[in-house]
Amino acid sequence: MLNEAHFNRLKWIYRTNPCNQHYTTQIDISEGRAEIVLPIRPDYLHGGGVVHGYVYFKLLDDAGTFAVSSLVKDFAILTAAFNIYFTRPVSAGEIRAVGRVVHESRRLFIAEAEAVDGDGRVLARGSGSYMRSTIPLPPPP
Repeated sequence: MLNEAHFNRLKWIYRTNPCNQHYTTQIDISEGRAEIVLPIRPDYLHGGGVVHGYVYFKLLDDAGTFAVSSLVKDFAILTAAFNIYFTRPVSAGEIRAVGRVVHESRRLFIAEAEAVDGDGRVLARGSGSYMRSTIPLPPPP
């Protein structure tokens, strides 16, 4: 069983990841689960005035990735494939993405993720397959 120190290390990795510097997210990680909250900003909207699909994808994939990472102590996790289904647009408030591991084997993990708005309405769902890489996790801070 992994511990809170591992989850805190993953939170640090997420917060210091260069591609996450453009977002003001909060992340919570527990065993087999990750939750990411993103306040919506105007620069996340496309020409139609709603959040662009890349934001949904990033949140759902990150939630799945870090749910899987919570179970793997030593190596980075890579996304092998990811499917997303958009169900509702949103233009203000926040998006909360929750990822959960639904299958774990020696070489393959499957996670499902759901994104909801501040009222709990489902905005998008996704599922991905993930693999353990040979890239070691960085040392803890």
